[in-house]
Amino acid sequence: MERLEEIRKKIGECDDVIIEQLAIRMSHIQEIIAYKKATGIPILQPEQEKKQTDALEAKLGDCEFEEEILDIFKYIMKNSRRIQAKSLFDYNIFLIGFMGAGKSTIAGELQRKLEMERVEMDQMIVEKQGMSISEIFDEYGEAYFRNLESNTLIELQKKSQTIVSCGGGVVMREENADHMKKHGRVVLLTAKPETIYERVKDSDERPILNNNMNVEFISSLMEKRRERYQQVADVVVATDGKDVVTICEEIISKLIALDNADEKKKAQEAEI
Repeated sequence: MERLEEIRKKIGECDDVIIEQLAIRMSHIQEIIAYKKATGIPILQPEQEKKQTDALEAKLGDCEFEEEILDIFKYIMKNSRRIQAKSLFDYNIFLIGFMGAGKSTIAGELQRKLEMERVEMDQMIVEKQGMSISEIFDEYGEAYFRNLESNTLIELQKKSQTIVSCGGGVVMREENADHMKKHGRVVLLTAKPETIYERVKDSDERPILNNNMNVEFISSLMEKRRERYQQVADVVVATDGKDVVTICEEIISKLIALDNADEKKKAQEAEI
C-alpha cells in the first residue's frame, strides 16, 4: 500500500505541474488574441493548429502514449478556441438575411471555430411546437409564427456568447431588432437572387416561397426587405463566390473592427 500511495503522490505532483502550465498556456492565448485584435492579424488561422500538431508529433517520436497525448491536445486546442471567443465576444452574434443566404452553414462553422454555443431559431420553434415551419404556417398562419419568433428572441436574452441563426423575416418586426441589439451584434449575410434560388429550389420548408419558387419572386421579396436588413445590421457580409472559412474570417474581422471603434469612441468621450 505504501508503494501505491507513493505512485499516487507522484501523479498528484504531475497534476499540479499540468494545472500550472495549462493556466500559463491559456494566459498566453489571451496575449495572442489581444495582439491579433490590436494589429488586425486574422484571428482564424487553421494552419497554425496543424503546425502545432505536427510539432507535437515530432516531439513525441516513438512515445508509447502518443495517441493518448495527441487526443488530450485536441481538447487543449479546442479550449484554446473557446478562450479566444471569450476574449473577443462577450455578446451574442445574430446572423440575419434572406432564406438561403447561408445563415445555418455559417453558424455551424463559426461554432466549430470559436467553440461558442449555437442556436437555430427555426429549429427551436419546430421542437417546441412539434410541427414543421410549413405546418405552423398552414395551420396557424404567418402572424402566429412571427409571434413565436418574438417569444424565442425574448428567451434568448438569457444567453450570452451564442451564435444565433435567425429566420429570414425575423427582423421585420421592430421589437425583434431591439431584442437582438440589446444583447449582441447583428450580422447580415447577403447573396444574389440567383444564388438564393439555387440554394433553396429543392426545399419544401420555405412556406413563403411555396408556389413562388423562381428568381423573379425571390428578387422582389429581397428588395422589399433590403432596406430593413440594412437598417438593423451592424455589419454586412456578402456570401456569393466565397468559401465558408473566408466568410467566417470576414465576419470576425468586421466585428472586431466595430468593437475596436466603439472602445476608441468611449475612450475619447471619457477624456472630454
